[in-house]
Amino acid sequence: GPGLIGGVLVGLTAAKATALGTDKPLLAINHLEAHALTPRLMDDVQFPYLLLLASGGHTQLVAVQDVGKYTRIGTTIDDAIGEAFDKVAKMLSLGFPGGPAVEQAAREGDPERFQLPRPMFGKPEPDFSLSGLKTAVRLAAEAVQPLTDQDVADLCASFQAAVVDMMVDRTRAGLRVASRAGIRPAVLVVAGGVAANQAIRRGLTRLATESGLRLIAPPLELCGDNGAMIAWAGIERLRLGVRDGLDLPARPRWPLDETRATPAARKVDA
Repeated sequence: GPGLIGGVLVGLTAAKATALGTDKPLLAINHLEAHALTPRLMDDVQFPYLLLLASGGHTQLVAVQDVGKYTRIGTTIDDAIGEAFDKVAKMLSLGFPGGPAVEQAAREGDPERFQLPRPMFGKPEPDFSLSGLKTAVRLAAEAVQPLTDQDVADLCASFQAAVVDMMVDRTRAGLRVASRAGIRPAVLVVAGGVAANQAIRRGLTRLATESGLRLIAPPLELCGDNGAMIAWAGIERLRLGVRDGLDLPARPRWPLDETRATPAARKVDA
């Protein structure tokens, strides 16, 4: 988990059958944890670090303090960032998935043509809000109907610029909150499907440099949900001796900060 219950059940049933048939350990993997730990697959990233998890279903700032030890610092109060990209792409007839389509169109657009809001900008609490920005794009598009290709490109560029500004500002607020909590990350990590967006990477790179940090982002092929990140999270847990039982339930809802390398889990014999 987490995820749609049908897919989670199919995967879990197959994993249990494989574990039972081969006498191999079964490990429960929260796919958000897999995103959180992916940087350690590609780089020698040490704990703690601050994670910006940005995908179609999730937008969170998380202090990653160890395997199984996560503190959520901020989250979205409405749409996820990837969801907002998808909805903007749909209203502009750009197809699905929306993130790559909007990014490609934005390359040909003027990011200053449409004055769009930056929700939550400057707020001390490091939360996100996307619904107002999405509505502003719809209203701007309605005001210039019928849309030309240049209108669409300019809307995409203006939307993407607003998202970058907001993500940088919200992450900066997250760094402040983490510092006040006594968490001193040396690395800023962005993961999830939206982490593939190059404009967002550039904005976060500037923030990391200003803050004396290093930005780590997975290679593009590991940004979206993938099997390699799930396997790596399993390796991280297996190294700690964690093993789960065959009575493990599917978890369609599974907050990252409830994911533990828990003492209740059975241990692998030395």
